[in-house]
Amino acid sequence: MANILAVDDSKVMRDMMKVVLEKNGHKVVTAEDGLQALEIVNNQSFDLIFSDINMPKMSGIALVAKLRALPDYAHVPILMVTTENAEYRKKKAKVNGATGWLEKPISEARVLKAVAKVLG
Repeated sequence: MANILAVDDSKVMRDMMKVVLEKNGHKVVTAEDGLQALEIVNNQSFDLIFSDINMPKMSGIALVAKLRALPDYAHVPILMVTTENAEYRKKKAKVNGATGWLEKPISEARVLKAVAKVLG
């Protein structure tokens, strides 16, 4: 199964993603914000990254841009998980390299469907 990084400043969201994904056979590492996520990706590789947009220290959109600048993460799927639904935010995320977008609240079924879609 996949090695997945879940980045969100909400402990509830991190825990939910970890439980749902691990229950379905994936290995999950969590980070509280973009800066912590960047530290983690320097020491591990991931098949998929989920990231919130609005986080302290570094936003999810800034994280996507920084990840895309790293050769090992140029093509790793990055899914934004957020309460944001403004089209300009979606466009900005996509321009910076986001693969897709899931609006909160999210269900286990939607998370698993997204994983299946991007990892094929």
